[in-house]
Amino acid sequence: MLNVQEQVSLKPYNTLALPSLAEYFCRVNSDEGLSEALAWAGNHRYPVTLLGGGSNVVLAGNLSGLVVQMAIPGVELISEKHHLRRIRVGAGENWHQLVVHALNQGWFGLENLSLIPGLVGAAPVQNIGAYGVELSERFHSLEAVHLNTGERHVMSRSDCKFAYRDSFFKGQGRDQFAITAITLELSSKPDLHIEYPALQQAIDALPEAELTPKRVSDIVCDIRRGKLPDPDVIPNAGSFFKNPIVSSEVAAKLKHHYPKLVSYSLDENRVKLAAGWLIDQAGWKGFERDGVGVYNQQSLVLINMGGSCDALMSLVVDIQSSVMSKFGITLDIEPRVYR
Repeated sequence: MLNVQEQVSLKPYNTLALPSLAEYFCRVNSDEGLSEALAWAGNHRYPVTLLGGGSNVVLAGNLSGLVVQMAIPGVELISEKHHLRRIRVGAGENWHQLVVHALNQGWFGLENLSLIPGLVGAAPVQNIGAYGVELSERFHSLEAVHLNTGERHVMSRSDCKFAYRDSFFKGQGRDQFAITAITLELSSKPDLHIEYPALQQAIDALPEAELTPKRVSDIVCDIRRGKLPDPDVIPNAGSFFKNPIVSSEVAAKLKHHYPKLVSYSLDENRVKLAAGWLIDQAGWKGFERDGVGVYNQQSLVLINMGGSCDALMSLVVDIQSSVMSKFGITLDIEPRVYR
């Protein structure tokens, strides 16, 4: 039965712990519950805002209309063929717990994506990625409901238009669909991807026999815990800026002026720059102002120590301006900002 509450604080529902109120709020744990919520909002002519784990959002004010937290559970093995394992996962499942469960079941391919915060339903929106692997590489399809019509859709990888930290749901499909489940293609045969420099460095000393998917996952977790604060202790939204992608020519010019520039070649024409390094070199690591700041272990992470959204966004603008002035590089914000 649908339980709609009024004037609900969203501070516990966003990992930056920014103060915000939902005019109306409900949690749904089934497709039927979602349909009820959308019908209720439609009858009252209220806009609908979807929330997952709140780990990739910036709540810049109170949210009018109905805020729906997606909590649809379920992990199901739906097909096996040779070494291929296709699994269907509810949008409300915790992403890292899914990775752990998959490893325990002998379903491999998600180990590089360990300890990424948030829920499964948000993963395709952002096309989450880490340490050389993106969700799109393990993705088969998803199920979604159109917010206005209530129609159910099944979308393939090509439908989702995945790109670096981007998808159909951040562009043409923005605010139009609620993702209810995703289907992933994993493998019972390990196929480790350990080429990413930070990961390679961490495993260099390990004997080959110890290089298992579980061990890679553990190492990824160790690296992330060393760089990223626990949002339950220090409120944050993880990586706040995207790593900028530039042409090889631009990267070469920067490398000439800054020999220690941290970069990763994507192909012969494109290079990914480490946004954290750029921010660090611009002098922001450990900076604090008005209750917000830059994490002292990883400049890519902005933290909230009791500040406001205005203070946070003011800091964001200053960091972007500083990096542009020093390097000529635009830093794009990774989380969704709700104003």
